[in-house]
Amino acid sequence: MLLLAHRGASADAPENTLEAFSEAARQGADGVELDAMVCGSGEVIVCHDERLERLARLPWEVRTTPWWKLQKADVGSPLGFAPARIPLLEEVLESLPPQFIVNIELKCERFDDDGLARKVARLVRDLDMGERVVISSFNPLCLFRLLDAAPELRRGYLIDPDRRWGVQAYAVSPLVSSHSVHPYHVDCTPERVATWRAAGLRVAAWTVDDAARASELERMGVSYLITNRPGAVREALRAAA
Repeated sequence: MLLLAHRGASADAPENTLEAFSEAARQGADGVELDAMVCGSGEVIVCHDERLERLARLPWEVRTTPWWKLQKADVGSPLGFAPARIPLLEEVLESLPPQFIVNIELKCERFDDDGLARKVARLVRDLDMGERVVISSFNPLCLFRLLDAAPELRRGYLIDPDRRWGVQAYAVSPLVSSHSVHPYHVDCTPERVATWRAAGLRVAAWTVDDAARASELERMGVSYLITNRPGAVREALRAAA
């Protein structure tokens, strides 16, 4: 089971920043999970929230704010860390260790994704990273657009625990997933994981910081464990082995 650092090692560094991804590498993660969205001037940035109240105590909407302005936001101090900035997806991908698996989540809840799927596909292709990138989304339309733009890239459907499970897991996921399915870890059972694996899909469970639960998921056959604490979870799994 590979450990992917959730928004980087976000328990120990400000989420979705270069600092968090560097810390993930220091802690021995196998890769990272990160969030990608399009900002007001068209660049693809790495950020989870559509508005910056939580991350920077600013009322800015990312979708309408240009990159030059977003660079001024401090997304570290409000979370209890040193000051940090929002990075571009391109600079994150270029900064990661060459062996890292990268799970890029396409963040868009609207019909129009402002070109997000196509821009991410182009960037992954340009950097020749297709063999180690998995692209996921809660929005199946983003994954359909990705299929159209770059059918060879690995796609994984994120299952929302607050929506109808059966429709997502057994109707939508087979249509848009080529590589993996990404359920909330509470929704993983041995039977469900076995069904997905029999269909040729890997399972990426999120977000797990508890060592006992991580061990259970490993025994089920989960392929990717998304965690805020990759170093601590790794040590706990080794101790339990």
